[in-house]
Amino acid sequence: MDRFHLMSVFVAVAEEESFAAAARKLGLSAPAATRAVAALEERLAVKLLDRTTRFVRATQAGRRYLDDARRILQEVDEVEEAAAGVNAAPRGQLAVTAPVQFGRMFVLPVVVDYLRRYPGAQVSALFLDRVVNLLEEGVDVGVRIGELPDSSLQAIRVATVRRVLCASPAYLRERGEPRAPADLAGHDIVSALGISPTIEWKFGHGKTAQTQRIEPRLATSSNDSAIEAAASGFGIARLLSYQIAPHLAAGTLQVVLSEYEPPPVPVHVLHREGRYASAKVRTFVDLTVATLRGNAGLH
Repeated sequence: MDRFHLMSVFVAVAEEESFAAAARKLGLSAPAATRAVAALEERLAVKLLDRTTRFVRATQAGRRYLDDARRILQEVDEVEEAAAGVNAAPRGQLAVTAPVQFGRMFVLPVVVDYLRRYPGAQVSALFLDRVVNLLEEGVDVGVRIGELPDSSLQAIRVATVRRVLCASPAYLRERGEPRAPADLAGHDIVSALGISPTIEWKFGHGKTAQTQRIEPRLATSSNDSAIEAAASGFGIARLLSYQIAPHLAAGTLQVVLSEYEPPPVPVHVLHREGRYASAKVRTFVDLTVATLRGNAGLH
């Protein structure tokens, strides 16, 4: 059997953890998928999958081979797309990820624009408030807020956002506006755990850097909940500037202690292209970068 065919079948079985599901995905019969994996294991002289009546799991050697096989198959796809011409129209499935609120506000419009431009493309948009491993989870493009660790991914810086303190005008009229971080001790604090997971909030930078211990009256894992609590007049919240932009424009929130803000947080577009740029990834990345860099609210 063709080596790339065997590799493709193995990847599908390992990802689906099922011969039957992988066969449906590839348009094969289950016995054909089983024979392909058996032939690959015979060729390599190593067991790649553990099989029982209840599950199919990659062995330790199978997991290592799975990572390499994914990379090789993607590079083959990229080489073929490059051979078809750099101006080939994007086609096929593209997986994209971003934080929930940022994805809804800024990435989803790019996705819709992209799909309107390229009828042969399909997009899976994963908007999640956790770090998605692009390689392990098979995602093509990610938008990430925050400093990046060293990795093999390509990263393009497109914007910055700020960590800001905000409260409703009604709350500030009643309780007074804090003039320094130490004043927060006399206020009701709303803590958005995804933005500031600790009770030690950092302010300023360089020689002016300082830390203030806060005691939240409300701690929530939902950024939307923290925004609504602050906008309702409950207290002071720390959020990212883009998250409260609509409320600032409407006058339902206002920023406080702006002179004590820590350094801005970078926003990057990440992708896992190899030497050859696939049309679907290249065009989506280019569109995303241009759109986010052109958004005045992200600088």
